[in-house]
Amino acid sequence: MRGLSGKSVIVTGGGGSIGGAICRRFAGYGCAVGVFDKNRASAEAVAAEIGRDGGKAFVSDVDIADYDAVGRAIGQFEKDAGPTDILVNNAGWDRFVNFIDTAPDLWDQLIAINLRGPLNMSHHVLKGMVARGQGRIVNIASDAGRVGSSQEAVYSACKGGIIAFTKTVAREVARRGVTLNSVCPGPTDTPLLASAAGVGERADRFRAALVGAIPMKRVGQPEDIPGAVCFLASDDAAFITGQTISVSGGLTMHG
Repeated sequence: MRGLSGKSVIVTGGGGSIGGAICRRFAGYGCAVGVFDKNRASAEAVAAEIGRDGGKAFVSDVDIADYDAVGRAIGQFEKDAGPTDILVNNAGWDRFVNFIDTAPDLWDQLIAINLRGPLNMSHHVLKGMVARGQGRIVNIASDAGRVGSSQEAVYSACKGGIIAFTKTVAREVARRGVTLNSVCPGPTDTPLLASAAGVGERADRFRAALVGAIPMKRVGQPEDIPGAVCFLASDDAAFITGQTISVSGGLTMHG
């Protein structure tokens, strides 16, 4: 894709299944990648893989829910790799439970990671992007934020908020050379999905029901996500902003 080589990219949740796939794809295009993940060991594993393939990666174990810590982490990354050209707000977390069985402390955790974290990252990075007159932000939302998802009420609310945030800020900075777009993965084969499925016969029924509902008749894989992300970050998407793209095998379709 045009215009990615030599760019500096931050990917939050970069040590996870989808985040790691995104990091590796950007590195393959010649980007310097900031692998931001609270789980430092996972981030270092992804960075080491990138390094073995000849790429350049930097690791941060910043807690994205901490505004001041985010500012310091971005500052260190930019000192090492140069100004942030691309931000991918990918980090996310959920616990599957009916809303009436939850408590406010769980809501606070979910909001801190899934909503406050991307706001913190974006607020720090956008200032430099606007000053330089260029930049790309790609927010990993979820189809749960578009159509809802049982046992994910607060997570869905956060992801819906991310979609609305993306559209609003895209309008604010459209004339400043900065674009923001959202990518919404559908059911994807990650540890989070595995935790929802459970084990044994229940897991088999859960997966069969998902596959039956997806027109492409398979669950998504982490490697299915980076293509859309890298496209939206590239020069090929220079005239695209404020958009929401579902990567779900056709599970959700919206005109």
